[in-house]
Amino acid sequence: MNLRKTAVNALTAAAMVVAGTTAAQAADEVNVAFFLEWATPNQIPKVMKTYDDEMGVPVNWTNFDAGTQMTEAMLAGDIDISYSQGLAPFINAVNANAPIKLVSIAVQYPANDCVVRTGEGIDSSNASELEGKAVAVPLATMADYSFRMMMRALDVDVSEVNVIDQVPADAAVSLADGAVAMACGYGADSMAKMYEAGEVLMTPEQKEEAGIISFDVVSVTEKFAQENPDLLRTFLDVTHSANASFTGSDDELMVIAKDAGLDVDTTKAQMADFIFPSAEDQLDNYFNADGLATAAIGVVGQAFATDENPARDDYAATIDTSFLK
Repeated sequence: MNLRKTAVNALTAAAMVVAGTTAAQAADEVNVAFFLEWATPNQIPKVMKTYDDEMGVPVNWTNFDAGTQMTEAMLAGDIDISYSQGLAPFINAVNANAPIKLVSIAVQYPANDCVVRTGEGIDSSNASELEGKAVAVPLATMADYSFRMMMRALDVDVSEVNVIDQVPADAAVSLADGAVAMACGYGADSMAKMYEAGEVLMTPEQKEEAGIISFDVVSVTEKFAQENPDLLRTFLDVTHSANASFTGSDDELMVIAKDAGLDVDTTKAQMADFIFPSAEDQLDNYFNADGLATAAIGVVGQAFATDENPARDDYAATIDTSFLK
């Protein structure tokens, strides 16, 4: 399976361009990437323009289909902050020496599902039968990470699987049409369509037992962090304040659902599985020596390493928790 060689080459080239930019000036607006179908409390201050008011500049939000696209936009200079970028696309970028940093955890959630099409006769007990079959996966995303970890746990040879790179919405169509035997993804609506077409390969309990957990991060370009530390700190402050004040009321869910492009029931169900750690919790339990993030970053770094872009011995230089303090 050829994993993103062309994309990585383009990523590395773009990183060199951004790294060569030396002009320093305070931002008069901030561009933020986010996902649709991904309900989070900070969509309330997003809608209410609280970010704009507190940061003192216009905050422009652009939705993306995948974390890899967020990276490309950051390297192109179109995005300053990526909110809830998957750890996998972030790690892929820094393995390719992209000048971006992880500054916070956005959300922890159960590992993304892979759904086997009804009629395939494949489940966790005979997953090796996926070898030789087509599987839709959005490459270099947390769904890709989840897929790889499941294949490892179930002794499936990934090199024998015909992996097709598709964003979740397209993967759901391929699964329903029978073009693939299994699809992996994220996003409430896309996953709902996959669940209609089949059954999950591994249950939440099986994934947890296998140590497969997921979280998304807040990542930024090094340039933006260096030139606009106060804006970045305020962005995180508003985000954590929204997380802390979220009660799950009907009014809150209605605002979030509309902004996420979901209905209220779907939003409520999705958020029931989400954990939004506070800044203090992150410093104490995620980024400490044996923390959740520290351990996961090392695992993901190895999982997505290539000969051209090997895993780092130490990812500490790609993390800056100073904005949480």
